[in-house]
Formats: sequence, structure tokens, C-alpha cells
Amino acid sequence: MQLPGVLVLDTCVLLSNVLRRMFFQLAARGAFQLAWSPVIGDEWRRNAHRLWGTEPELLAWHWQALQSAFPQADLGDVSAGKQGLRYSDPKDWHVIAAARAAQARWPQERVVVLTRNVRDFNRSELRRLDLQAWEPDQCLWLYGHAGLSLPADVLGHLAEDAARENQELTVEKMLKRERLFRYGAWMAGRIAA
Repeated sequence: MQLPGVLVLDTCVLLSNVLRRMFFQLAARGAFQLAWSPVIGDEWRRNAHRLWGTEPELLAWHWQALQSAFPQADLGDVSAGKQGLRYSDPKDWHVIAAARAAQARWPQERVVVLTRNVRDFNRSELRRLDLQAWEPDQCLWLYGHAGLSLPADVLGHLAEDAARENQELTVEKMLKRERLFRYGAWMAGRIAA
């Protein structure tokens, strides 16, 4: 299976501190290019404020830091990419539109939507657009098998950071909490070997 060169991050992935940091770490290591739109950024800030109670100004600062860290990621106005969409959930048309804009920006790269809500994306509709929607577990597992995985020490730091937010959390528990079952089993096999 050809690995994508571009991942369009849906808001549900960005809302997980662990997933967001995992995919940002992999992108910083050159595994793939990240992509999003201003609509995805607005959705992230709005939901993060609602879920975490974080001040909007601090969320705006964090979003700007992400924009600076990944200057090619923001695709700008992608609304034209909604044209012709019918079968996927209308609330996710803006994500598909971002993926279409990513295809135009990086025509040689395979583009995949990374989401926890794959059911909201009609497979046939995406296939006609030469797109796919993947869950984070599938994506991390495939990249891991291709030799593009986070080192165990980076996962350990992520688990330590996550543990500060609540109870003691091992890497194994963190991966299970994030529903990264295949990736977690693969990582456990690598560490044991």
C-alpha cells in the first residue's frame, strides 16, 4: 500500500493532545506533510475552548504556533472544493475540500484525510476523488511498518506528559486510551524483540 505524502488532519484528531503531538512529531521528522484549512483551525479552537475551558486567546496563540511550525499546512480558502459533494456528511465537506486543495498543491503526493470519524466520509465519493479517509491507528500502524514510527523514548515522553493531566499512564495505557490498538500491539512487539 502506498503511504500518503500528505495528511489532512480532521478536528477530532487535533483535539487529542496525544494524537496531535504524535502526528506533528512524525511530520517534523519528514514522514509526511500536514495539511488543514482555516475552517479546521476555527473548529479546533472552538471545540478546545468548549471541552477544555482554555481561553480563546491562548488557543489562538497555540494555533499560530502550529502555523509557524508547519507553514505549508494551511491551505487557505478551500470552499471551492465542496462543489459536487453529495454523499459524505455535509458537516465534513470542508475537510474533503481541504484534501482536494492539498491534491492541487501537491499533485505528485497521495492525500489522505486522517479522522476518527471515517463513517462520515463516503468511501465511493472519496474514491472518485482519488482520496481516502484513515483512522489514526491504521495510519500509525502502516507508517510504523514502513519504518517511519516514533521512537519509544518519544512515546514515553508523551505518556509522561499525558500522565500529568490525570493518573499514572504508561505508553501501553496511553495508546489504548487513544484507541491505537494495532499500533500499540505492533510497538509492544518491537520493544519486546
